[in-house]
Amino acid sequence: MEQTQIEKVKLSIQNLKDRKSKVYFFVHDTKGNAKASIKYIYDLALALKNKGFNAIILHEKPDYTGVASWLGEIFMTELPHQTIDGQNLEIAPEDFLVVPEIFGFMMDQVKNLPCGKIVLTQSYAYMLETLQPGQTWNQFGFLKTITTSEFQKNQIAKVMRGQSYDILEPAISEAFVKRELPAMPIIGVHTREQSDTINLIKTFYLRFPQYRWFTFRDLRGLSQDEFANAISECFVSVWMDKESAYGTFPLESMKVGVPVIGTTPNLIPEWMNETNGIWIKDELLLPDIIADWTQNWLEDNISPEIYTSMEETISKLPTKEDFDNKAVELFSQYLDLRAQAMEEQISKLA
Repeated sequence: MEQTQIEKVKLSIQNLKDRKSKVYFFVHDTKGNAKASIKYIYDLALALKNKGFNAIILHEKPDYTGVASWLGEIFMTELPHQTIDGQNLEIAPEDFLVVPEIFGFMMDQVKNLPCGKIVLTQSYAYMLETLQPGQTWNQFGFLKTITTSEFQKNQIAKVMRGQSYDILEPAISEAFVKRELPAMPIIGVHTREQSDTINLIKTFYLRFPQYRWFTFRDLRGLSQDEFANAISECFVSVWMDKESAYGTFPLESMKVGVPVIGTTPNLIPEWMNETNGIWIKDELLLPDIIADWTQNWLEDNISPEIYTSMEETISKLPTKEDFDNKAVELFSQYLDLRAQAMEEQISKLA
């Protein structure tokens, strides 16, 4: 190794030790629509930035909408943003690039960059969507994976071998607090596809016209604070998302004290059990289950066991402080390990 190269590597090592290296988090533009997976990335980036890391949000187009309208202005003002399109992105060996699992095509484009590369896998269902048959993350230089639960990690590891896995479980926002006032005759609905919400509402009213005075509330298109307030007014919430890997919405409902009727996703989350919600496999049964729950609610015949189980579930979840501390711990390890690898490289080739 030439002396100039050695000096460059030493500079990279020092930048890693001084936490001057950049950590880029790639996000897609939701056009102002709230999305739990994007919130997770912003929470992670802000946690690192607040502890002295050089965290940067990376997006594709200059006209990026951002998250201020639904997540809060602080995430746009506190975190630097940088676009890829039309820019010469200069990434040094001491830098890190964090890419969500859905962007397999981007992994191919950045495979020759000299930086550390990390896959952020929040959804097992999408991990292969943009990869060609036979392609793996490690062939693009992505050797580390962050995911949200032990169970999801085990499922991913069956497919993506040669990876180092870490778990960073999301924290439910502090915006969700238990409502002191009595619940209203409102049924909150959260589905992956809006057509599922519409069909559920129409079917319910046709089959059970005696409950037409109950209101369904579609909980999409709201800011985080509006979302938290809207859920807290409901007497029950309904969740339909077969592709969910963690299940943020049911936990948000539980945190505000609202029971959940939901279809079990393909990848059943670890927090889900037989007592903390009404979980069914067949979504065609949802109207019947909602009608039964509605009648029991009117008769004040809801078992207190479900509320107790909900509270126990929430008590086991990480707090924002837990999440932030774990995020800092993980990325401190990443930087230290990369510095160590570079030092070993120098010792072998100097």
